[in-house]
Amino acid sequence: MTDAQRAYEAKRAAKAGMSLEKWLADKERRAAAEALEAAAAPSVAAAPKKPGFFGRLLEKAQKPL
Repeated sequence: MTDAQRAYEAKRAAKAGMSLEKWLADKERRAAAEALEAAAAPSVAAAPKKPGFFGRLLEKAQKPL
């Protein structure tokens, strides 16, 4: 972590009323929890998108007369 990043995190920790070490540990714990939650959440497959105007026009052009 660079000095600027450490200073930024120190300001955030002071604003939250925590020590820098406690703040970084809490931040790491929250990031791990979010990653676990994102991995556990079922990925919702989007419904197939309806073709747009030009897509429909090209489909019609490909059909035999």
